Amino acid sequence: MLRVGSALKGYAITASDGEIGTVADLLFDDTTWKVRWLVVDTGSWLTGRKILVHPSAIGKADYLRQVFSVSLTKAQVRDSPNILEDQPVSRQMQDGIFKHYGWDPVWGGSQFERGTTESPLEPSHNLDAALRDATSYQAHLAHEDRDLRSMDTVTGYHCHASDGAIGHVQDFLIDDRFWAISYLIIDTRNWWPGQHVLVSPYAVKKVNWSDSQIEFSVTREQVKASPAWEPLDVIDQVYEERLHNHYGWPGYGW
Repeated sequence: MLRVGSALKGYAITASDGEIGTVADLLFDDTTWKVRWLVVDTGSWLTGRKILVHPSAIGKADYLRQVFSVSLTKAQVRDSPNILEDQPVSRQMQDGIFKHYGWDPVWGGSQFERGTTESPLEPSHNLDAALRDATSYQAHLAHEDRDLRSMDTVTGYHCHASDGAIGHVQDFLIDDRFWAISYLIIDTRNWWPGQHVLVSPYAVKKVNWSDSQIEFSVTREQVKASPAWEPLDVIDQVYEERLHNHYGWPGYGW
């Protein structure tokens, strides 16, 4: 099911022997649009400390109570590598976390492979498209410092079609089965008042991180003619297929 990214902030994270904190942010890979880490604020338990939890550790999600249960103990979390406040999550830091927990660093596919069914705790045979094109996984890791982006930071980025501005990033829709960003929610208020549209990462042509801008390979007319969507609407497969057919995007393996 698709979940609004910002709505996941504040979810409690519970280990096998107690609560360890709440979700403060999500970090995603800017080439595959896969969520790689949940940033967890440990609150008063480990005062002033934030930790990273990999999506593969989530064993059960209770969306009614807003709780993620993870297959960890509080001792494992307490002894995990620390992340530095306001510093990029480095390759070395990620390597240390993977090693500490015994997690698979290439778990799962990208959002372009949503139909994959591998166990998240086992090595995947469907590596991300970006990894297939890399000379090796280590070559990809060498660039991973800059490939990880904060959803909090990207929210608000200005969005441009091929023929002009269309709005700004208001939020993200995440497929909770594969922890992949399926759509960016674009608020078009300054161009097309009162409207919100969904744009797939398929349409991302370029991201200017220093100027906080995203360029899409769509036109304004295509955006205006896209299937109507309201923030409270339930998105089903029929709607997604209509949306993808309208823009000519590949499907997500429905």
